Amino acid sequence: MALYTDRCEPGLYGSDPHQMFDPFSRANGSVPEVATPQSLVLDGEKSELVIKAPNRVAKKNVSEEKALAALRNHSEAERRRRERINSHLATLRGLVPCDDKMDKATLLAHVIEEVKELKKKAAAASEGLLVPMDADEVKVEPLDDAAGNGTFSFKASICCEYRPELLSDLRQAIDALRLKIVKAEISTLESRLRNDFIFSSGKDEFSYRSSVERQLLASSIRQALCNVLAKTSISTEYSPRTTLPSKRRRVSFLDSSSPSL
Repeated sequence: MALYTDRCEPGLYGSDPHQMFDPFSRANGSVPEVATPQSLVLDGEKSELVIKAPNRVAKKNVSEEKALAALRNHSEAERRRRERINSHLATLRGLVPCDDKMDKATLLAHVIEEVKELKKKAAAASEGLLVPMDADEVKVEPLDDAAGNGTFSFKASICCEYRPELLSDLRQAIDALRLKIVKAEISTLESRLRNDFIFSSGKDEFSYRSSVERQLLASSIRQALCNVLAKTSISTEYSPRTTLPSKRRRVSFLDSSSPSL
């Protein structure tokens, strides 16, 4: 087909008909704004050039398909998340006495209270037993002076992670107190260790008769064991974890006649 240019009006495009194809034509004395890219095609029926808009339908369809796919993926992930939550809630309903119609917040509150009660029962059941607990702790308490000879006794315990230098550090700390060790026991559970001591003051210059002196002595014992505990915490943070056998052992390595570890 041949291009027909006899319909071009000089008043619109000027004396040069080729300005019809120039996007920067100065027919109005200024450069027009750059519009959306367009193309000219020859209409066979009308025998004239017509403007054809760019084909954006395909891109629009692709964008819509991607949005629908993302929405489906999000819905599926949300459905799986709700299923997991409902499964966990069903497990909790079977562990605590509750109504099947109980709401989630009330159910979780019941579970928390039940766990707290179980921890209290476990602590009460292990009272008096040398069972290492999960938390690091140091305890010091005075004992009744049944002998009445001017000496005073303390019961102390330390619970922490085991490390190879722990017993050596305990011995150095206790030797610095200048107290007599009446009894000492160790128990281990996996990597946890608990060491219980009974200390006794001497009869002469190391006797503590007043309550103030006894309080100072108790504070000294606590501080010495806390220093060992702090060293243990630093050691376990920067060194590989040492694992002991899972079977708990309880041994008494000192009797009343042994002065040191």
